[in-house]
Amino acid sequence: MGSIVKRFGIFFVAGLICTLLISFPATAIGQVYPDKPITVYCGFASGATTDLTTRALAAGAEKLLGVPLVVENKPGAGATVAPALLASKKPDGYTIQVGTSGALVNRPHLLKLGYDPLKDFTYLVQYSRYIGGLCVNSDSPLKTIDEFIAYAKKHPGLSYGSSGTYTQQQLAVELLAKCKGLTFKHVPTKGGAEFNTLLLGRHTDFVAGSGSHIPYVKQGLFRMLLVYNQDERDPNYPDIPTLKELGCRDVPPHSYIVLGPKGMPAAISKKLVETFKKVIEGPDFQKLLANNNLPHDFKDQAQLEKDIPAQYEWYKNYFKETGAIK
Repeated sequence: MGSIVKRFGIFFVAGLICTLLISFPATAIGQVYPDKPITVYCGFASGATTDLTTRALAAGAEKLLGVPLVVENKPGAGATVAPALLASKKPDGYTIQVGTSGALVNRPHLLKLGYDPLKDFTYLVQYSRYIGGLCVNSDSPLKTIDEFIAYAKKHPGLSYGSSGTYTQQQLAVELLAKCKGLTFKHVPTKGGAEFNTLLLGRHTDFVAGSGSHIPYVKQGLFRMLLVYNQDERDPNYPDIPTLKELGCRDVPPHSYIVLGPKGMPAAISKKLVETFKKVIEGPDFQKLLANNNLPHDFKDQAQLEKDIPAQYEWYKNYFKETGAIK
């Protein structure tokens, strides 16, 4: 009899242990995450603004999460290399990415990519966005956008530099041209450093800036005449009108976002969102944004799940209207 009771007790304890193990992943695992280093892909080269903010986010999150966040730069193909790699990873929270929304809403319409921007990712947070501005040299006789438009009508073919064809700033300038009956000569470059240098050297007539023009404006080297990729005037430049104020259509701004693979457990994505939010709103990160002329524009998962599909549709419709895609 005693052996039966003893045997029953063993089975009871074993069953209890199995029950606890089955329930363990749903509770304790989510609570102890993370317990090993997290890889953070950056969609741009070392030294770029996205790289600087990525490393600042990683450094701040390390202190809160208690594990290393290892940044790996994965630039190339219009910032689509990093999300393509990310889409193939397990959604366990140990591989995430910081990049631009352009790789999700713009490039997929123009390139054959190895990911679906609306199905393959978990959007986590947005922390800033690109600032668009049309600039001329500070010694230009053109003082306002109205003077610029009048001059451009009399001198068709003014040249301008941007970071590439179909980028949000290049499209904004083309929408200005279409709206006001102007014609421009586009000079695509590899980025802000190159097209700003072209304007400084008088090799182009103006630039379609996306943020890198701001330091030159602050230094008095450039004069900004127009703001685009945003609905309201920039509070730092309240006298400069927006493209929409001119009665023209504008392009949705690209933003800096953090994302993970599709299917991340809610407990893990929530923890990452809360962690990055604390870092982003902290004084160190806010100072970094200010020093790099980036606006603080935080958006959570719920808002990104609305914004990304809406912007994706905007670009699809625009590219169809212009014949860039069928």
